Amino acid sequence: MKQRPRIYYSETQKALMWERWRKGDTIHQIANLFNRGHSSIQGILSETGGIQPLQRHRAARVLTLAEREEISRSLVSGLSIRSIATRLGRAASTISRELRRNGGSRGYRASQADAIAWERARRPKVGKLVQNQTLARVVAAKLKLQWSPEQIAGWLRHAYAVNKDYLVSHETIYRSLYIQARGALKKELLEHLRRS
Repeated sequence: MKQRPRIYYSETQKALMWERWRKGDTIHQIANLFNRGHSSIQGILSETGGIQPLQRHRAARVLTLAEREEISRSLVSGLSIRSIATRLGRAASTISRELRRNGGSRGYRASQADAIAWERARRPKVGKLVQNQTLARVVAAKLKLQWSPEQIAGWLRHAYAVNKDYLVSHETIYRSLYIQARGALKKELLEHLRRS
């Protein structure tokens, strides 16, 4: 059986779907508007629990595409990080961090860096203990030994100093325990904490 091609809807089409959904139209009625099957509409509406997500926007403090393009042009011109920062009215550390995250001064591409930053800003983020199951097992084992999240985070800093993938903050451990939607550590581990 031949698989049907994936359907992509524009932001305008999605806005129309949400508007019709708020007015009380059924999924089948909305699907008929686009001459599509109801399952393609249901996927979009159910992704956020039937509640229209807020329109994503960039925070005022983040670098804009124009600023990233200026960084790129300035690098080609041979300007230093400090002079680029002065030109943009930003801290030198901001420019340095931007370059470090996006290929360095030789591999920096403004449009690519902007797209990566937009994707990196997505919420909610997948927790570190969900991504790294080995780390989650190590943390769980230490919790069973009555270690506090602060002790575990400190021990990981020393035991895995060379491997950044095994570093996690005590806040992340607490969050994984108390916010079960994150799904990294089992709720039963709460009883191993010294204080509830």
